[in-house]
Amino acid sequence: MRKDVTSEETNGKMDQKIFAEAVRIFREKGYHATSMQNIADAVGLQKGSLYHYISSKEELLFKIFERSSGALTQQLEEIVASDESPTEKLRCAIDAHLTALCKQLDIYTVYLSERRALSGRSHAKVRGEAERHARLLEQIIQQGIDRKSFRSVDAKMAAHAILGMCNWLYQWYSPDGRLSPGEIAAIFSDLTLDGLIRRSK
Repeated sequence: MRKDVTSEETNGKMDQKIFAEAVRIFREKGYHATSMQNIADAVGLQKGSLYHYISSKEELLFKIFERSSGALTQQLEEIVASDESPTEKLRCAIDAHLTALCKQLDIYTVYLSERRALSGRSHAKVRGEAERHARLLEQIIQQGIDRKSFRSVDAKMAAHAILGMCNWLYQWYSPDGRLSPGEIAAIFSDLTLDGLIRRSK
């Protein structure tokens, strides 16, 4: 016997469709060049009906930011709290960041290229999440410095340098390229650690 699809299930599927189409159109056209009518047309709704599911274009953009950053923050928190060495923690953090970016390239491309488009509380939340990522990396680097595993460097500056290197991947990475996300992460980790690890005299 066929189970009737509930209104909640239908709404959930439409929410997913709207989200997916918004990501696609924002990436192709840019946030500012995209209209609510563009999104309504893509999902087969009248513009007025679209507002039943989403209140504004900015709300859609914020949801994209939430999707891209929330899971990664949790992963980084778990890595920082683990019993691994600072060297291994940093390798895991870089791998987690690059893997998330490569697996959800469309979402991260919109996030990294359009994050300044938000305003007010939404902008503050997104900025706060980015700062949280930087602080978690900074903690790992500082742990390495405190344990004499890493050279004494400016941990905050090093953390931002690593984030910049990882985030720029969206500009050139291709799923059809010759290197996998794991291989890219290994190269990035080696480059980073070569600059941080203390060498015996």
